[in-house]
Amino acid sequence: MSFKSQKYSIDSTDYQVGQDNITKWGMDVHNTVFTASAGLSILFIVTLLVLSPADAKAAIDAVKAVVLSKFDFVFMWGANILLIFAVLIAFSPLGKIRLGGDDATADYSTLSWISMLFAAGMGIGLIFWGVAEPTAFFTNWFGTPLNAEPFTPEGREAALGATVFHWGLHAWAIYGMTALSLAYFVYNKGLPLSMRSVFYPLLGDRVWGRIGDVIDVMAVLVILFGLATSLGLGGSQAASGISHVFGLENSLMLQIAIILTIMGLAIVSVVRGMDGGVKVLSNLNMIIAFVFLGFMGVLNFTTVFDSLTTSLVGYVKNIIPLSQSAGREDTTWLHGWTVFYWAWWVAYAPFFGMFVARISKGRTIREFLFCVLIIPTLVTTAWMSFFGGIAIQQIIDKVGLLGMEQGSQMYHSACSTC
Repeated sequence: MSFKSQKYSIDSTDYQVGQDNITKWGMDVHNTVFTASAGLSILFIVTLLVLSPADAKAAIDAVKAVVLSKFDFVFMWGANILLIFAVLIAFSPLGKIRLGGDDATADYSTLSWISMLFAAGMGIGLIFWGVAEPTAFFTNWFGTPLNAEPFTPEGREAALGATVFHWGLHAWAIYGMTALSLAYFVYNKGLPLSMRSVFYPLLGDRVWGRIGDVIDVMAVLVILFGLATSLGLGGSQAASGISHVFGLENSLMLQIAIILTIMGLAIVSVVRGMDGGVKVLSNLNMIIAFVFLGFMGVLNFTTVFDSLTTSLVGYVKNIIPLSQSAGREDTTWLHGWTVFYWAWWVAYAPFFGMFVARISKGRTIREFLFCVLIIPTLVTTAWMSFFGGIAIQQIIDKVGLLGMEQGSQMYHSACSTC
């Protein structure tokens, strides 16, 4: 769908899409947004290079600590409001609105569409955190959810439930509402695919000026930090696995090589286009994920079935207490985990939103929200329950590398009194 010859349909603005763009290096770019975003990104990178690694880490940690501790209520209530708003829209008459108009048809099959939105939203994080997060909560590595007692049945339930909470409805509400806002204004109102379009009802024609430029520059920087977080954590996890399996040194060069490989695959998929690249890789990713998930389920059926049940119970039981920020006694865990996650999802939401908006033409709002909220939550629940449950069981049975004699004794002692 091209917007080059269209005028905006809101309030009869005369602004033409792309009129402020220039051609640079064979690309059609917005000069102000591109220059400011590139300049600020380079400035940030150079600043980090000038500082010593220890100073850079200390500065970033200090800023992060202030944001997570002083603005925790903003992230917590923001996620809650987005989830409630998404549910209300889905069940209201607005849910019948079709993205692109009544006669619009979907560009991709439902299965391919779900595969692409899932691959864009949750990637390597599931591999790493599916094991690391539940075991961290269960062993009190950096606090426990709601101060649950570690190495106990209650601690296991809280650990699995809190993990699903972080990767469930709230996370996908942040992603989904960003994507829905962009898709609606792009396909139903004829606006460009940029974050400034979402603010048109509030700011009017001012979004095409400096205010809009600031919004888009901030979106680019947020995407940069969101992707950097994902690539950094993913590269570290992959390097640790390669080091453990093949005996290679887990060095910075290995992590950089992994990140460059991931970026190279992403570039190849983009160059090949949506149908020949992104869709194919997304479908392949889902097939491999489900085969892997089924394989682990068959080999550990009793453990994963029990873990799945425990995860659902823990999620439903604790979703309201975990969604609050006031009156919490587990503030260390809250700031280090939940608030950090919500900030991470917010940082990644513009990237996810633009991509999912691009592939969602022809879907009704109700269908869109159902598929973005419910289906990924079910998949992540199964994934975290399977891998997290198996990892915790290894700790209990002293089979895994993290097995602890004291933890096993405490757990079995508690179980004997259940």
